Amino acid sequence: MTTSGKPGVLFDVDGTLTDTTYLHTLAWWHAFRQQDVLVPMAFIHRAVGMGADKLMAHLLGEDRDRSLDSVMEDAHAAVFSTYWPSVRAFDGAKDLLLRCAGSGLTVVLASSAVRRELEVLTAALDADEALAAATSASDAEQSKPAPDILEAALAAGGLRAGDCVYVGDTVWDVEAAQQLGMPTIGLTCGGTSGAELREAGAAETYRDPEELLAAFDASLLGGLA
Repeated sequence: MTTSGKPGVLFDVDGTLTDTTYLHTLAWWHAFRQQDVLVPMAFIHRAVGMGADKLMAHLLGEDRDRSLDSVMEDAHAAVFSTYWPSVRAFDGAKDLLLRCAGSGLTVVLASSAVRRELEVLTAALDADEALAAATSASDAEQSKPAPDILEAALAAGGLRAGDCVYVGDTVWDVEAAQQLGMPTIGLTCGGTSGAELREAGAAETYRDPEELLAAFDASLLGGLA
């Protein structure tokens, strides 16, 4: 891939680099149950990756009692925090970040997690030396599938969308990147199939960070480096 600026790679974190998608699913399920709102876990899982506001609108509808939104969002955060000791990075995640940085790519975590959660996730990755920057929820006005968090990550890394690849695990990641004209590598380790990711517009799909690392030279990342 020919670029006109410094090449970079943006990474989603939850479900892409860390095995947390189903922890978020459980946390939302408990948050809803506390308000006697019953949503099947399968439906919740398919919405994980959206920001909290859009996830609740998607699952509960626009006619929901919005006065409960902040209560349920706080409950999700509280339940998810009980899982922090269990958070782990996917096999190959740290090595993939190090390989990207070692190949001359500017590596930015494009996370919409709140700051304290992001600290837990980056600690699990243990790859600070590979990271040029990282974003959190406070860096974006709108959540995915809006591209705000990706725009913030590009700005934090001094990058341009046309010189970068985004690595994510949900259709919401792909949709956000497409709005900026940035190709996406989809990973299926977050629970979304390769077929769904490709249908959404992902240029390539791999099982997890380890498989992407093994295919690095032949992937879009290798083309940037």
